[in-house]
Amino acid sequence: MKISAFTFIKNGEILGYPFIESINSILPIVDEFVIAVGKSEDSTLERIKEIPSDKIRIIETTWNDNMHDRGYVYGQQKMIAQFNCTGDWAFYIEGDEVVHEDDLLTIKGAMQTYLHDENVEALLFDYYHFYGNANTYLDSPAWYKTEVRIIKNSIRSYAPDGLYWLVLDKNKVGRYPKAAHTYAKIYHYGWVRSEKQMDLKIQKVQGYWNKENDLSSIAQVDYREIDSAVLRLFEGEHPKVVKDWLPKEQGIFVANPAHQLTQREKKHRLLMRMEKLTGSSYRRKHFRLIK
Repeated sequence: MKISAFTFIKNGEILGYPFIESINSILPIVDEFVIAVGKSEDSTLERIKEIPSDKIRIIETTWNDNMHDRGYVYGQQKMIAQFNCTGDWAFYIEGDEVVHEDDLLTIKGAMQTYLHDENVEALLFDYYHFYGNANTYLDSPAWYKTEVRIIKNSIRSYAPDGLYWLVLDKNKVGRYPKAAHTYAKIYHYGWVRSEKQMDLKIQKVQGYWNKENDLSSIAQVDYREIDSAVLRLFEGEHPKVVKDWLPKEQGIFVANPAHQLTQREKKHRLLMRMEKLTGSSYRRKHFRLIK
């Protein structure tokens, strides 16, 4: 069994991505790691080249700045990397996602178990979405609780954006992949970076989402303006590879007690109550759970 990993990254340093930690977190279990590195304004490329591993293969890319349709440029970059993978499995990880060292053998074991199972096309992970600091994660229908991050490299798949895959059957109509649950975790740190870095990220990416490039219209990020009901205290252990990167604040993140709930937040509160009462999930899924 050969395992490929892949990702794409641009301006990872100035935008506050733990991209080196992300790569290193799964490097031990993969046979190759394909990285599409977009032309950056920082040392992203140089830092990746400094990783001491002959498993890494870099593809230098130029992003299509004329593509403004709903983040499709992310799907393009994802596919550039995936189409260069040669393994039986393709393990996709984003630049702000990290895997715990305790889960590596479980993940590799799942790939071995389902390698020849034709009914399983992809593998599913549970998620921690950290917010504000390293001690707080989000539990809300606004945030996906599970997502596919590994797919068989022998099926016809493509990514309409960076988040998920569609599988093309004979009729070429896209559908979500059939997935088995690994029960391993992805630690997502995108909302742990500083507010200044988040503001810069929004400025850099808004043009790829069919938005006017008017920076004066962008509201500055204020992490405290969030519904405190979705904040949860994290009592586990973070992956060792990311501990030096994490902020050192203690305790759960404190939201603004005077925060006015948006209509979207009110809707999510209602869905949370329904989940608790019914035991059903009202969160969007980009897969069909098989096992």
